[in-house]
Amino acid sequence: TYNYDILAKRLRELSFLNKGVTITLTDEREDEARPETFHAEGGLQEMVKYLNSTKKPLHPEVLYLDTEKDDIGIEIALQYNDGYNENVFTFVNNINTHEGGTHLTGFKAALTRTINAFAAKGNFLKKADFSLSGDDAREGLTAVISVKVREPQFEGQTKTKLGNSEAESAVKTVVNDWLSAYLDEHPRPANIIIEKAVSAARAREAARKARLQGIVILEAI
Repeated sequence: TYNYDILAKRLRELSFLNKGVTITLTDEREDEARPETFHAEGGLQEMVKYLNSTKKPLHPEVLYLDTEKDDIGIEIALQYNDGYNENVFTFVNNINTHEGGTHLTGFKAALTRTINAFAAKGNFLKKADFSLSGDDAREGLTAVISVKVREPQFEGQTKTKLGNSEAESAVKTVVNDWLSAYLDEHPRPANIIIEKAVSAARAREAARKARLQGIVILEAI
């Protein structure tokens, strides 16, 4: 028995991953079959907007990258919202890599490094004695990472984790360059993104100090 909602979700996903392609789904089991069409001219940009449709974005523009490095196609879109959850989705050759892998590792490393570098350069942390963690940098982030690899190597029990080491270095390099340039050239959204991460770091640091203080009080008792 075909589940319409599952098919629609996957075909919508494929239209985001293959910008410009039109996919039509018709359920002919219904008396009045109404075809549903999926088409995303903006590709992953539209996917991020769709994922953030019920949230409040912190900056109107969806940051977008579409390039190639070391024979690996790399397409990334991201946007921060005022929430506290991280929503990062990764794909390899249109396959949803639920367990992540090297492309996700490269993205996370580059994002954390770039945001820390920009925060230090802009004196966002001048009164703080801590750096931004990966969790801080990704708080409120919605992102989609799609890579095209000629010979993908999948790991994990469900074979949904990318193992190609070259994908990590390629994604890390392009994200470092792209995000650094964007933050330098767009000060307003850059400040909003950095302040979001710094706020997360301060909350984490305050929670850590409160825990330590609680331990000291318990030991004193």
